[in-house]
Amino acid sequence: MRIRATVAAVTGALALSALAVPAAHAAGGSSYDRDDVVKAAQAAHRAAAGKSAFSTAGAQDTGVPYALDLSFSNVKINNGKPIVVGTTNKVRVPVSYTVTHAADIDLQAPDFALDVEIYRGSYTDPKNFLIGDDWPTCVDNSATKATCKGTIDVYPDFELTNADATTWKANGYAIDFNDQDPTSDNIDWSKVGYAEQDALATTKLQRFSKLTVDASPEPVKKGKSITVTGKLSRASWDDGKYHGYAGQSVKLQFRKKSSSTYTTLKTIKSSSTGTLKTTTKATVDGYYRYSFAGTSTTPAVSAAGDYVDVK
Repeated sequence: MRIRATVAAVTGALALSALAVPAAHAAGGSSYDRDDVVKAAQAAHRAAAGKSAFSTAGAQDTGVPYALDLSFSNVKINNGKPIVVGTTNKVRVPVSYTVTHAADIDLQAPDFALDVEIYRGSYTDPKNFLIGDDWPTCVDNSATKATCKGTIDVYPDFELTNADATTWKANGYAIDFNDQDPTSDNIDWSKVGYAEQDALATTKLQRFSKLTVDASPEPVKKGKSITVTGKLSRASWDDGKYHGYAGQSVKLQFRKKSSSTYTTLKTIKSSSTGTLKTTTKATVDGYYRYSFAGTSTTPAVSAAGDYVDVK
């Protein structure tokens, strides 16, 4: 079983989250496994803060990392859109950013690593972290600037709880080992460069939503009432199931057979179990659907139209 390790640079200490998923190897950048880098980066942070190195570091470790002349900017998470996650499938989220650095820093060196990750909570007391399975790929635009692309890979079945449906923040870190071996018991930290940066961007994590509709009877006589039922539900990361979304405003909409545009007939509330039910008069052939505008934790969703033939 592989260990998925993440490093998030937070004031006072680096948080380490070990999760059982496939390995995270370098993709055109650092030759080190994330497990090696996370321990070294944590030790670098603590050494730079004047604290004792990470507990797994050797007693012979010496020095303090120097400040790496590097910064992150133009960070975009999921192209600025919320990250919508269901109950089982992994979601791969694109991440892009610009890295500006001193001319003597080689982002392509095998002993150099950087990444942008997201966390929720405060910078000093984060509650959860999300990272990518692979290192980002950076393209040099000049001697001092590069464009980087990576991913954040979300595994809802063991990384998330419902409390994670909120706003997340992005932080970045970079570490230049300069031929120092991160797996060694006697790293000379004075030869290692380290940089970290918070408040790079924000993104929302949302629970995937579903919406159904059923209009009956079909067919129906012109002017007679039809009953439209349905259900609004959303993913629960606590138990890996979908549950009804209670007390939400949902629009009943209709479009004529000859039209492509829906109009709103009325707005109703979902029940305590997420179910929907209302009646309306049928006057012409067309499609009925329910439409939900979404909330901060749950994305908008519209049911596929249910066709009713009016005689």
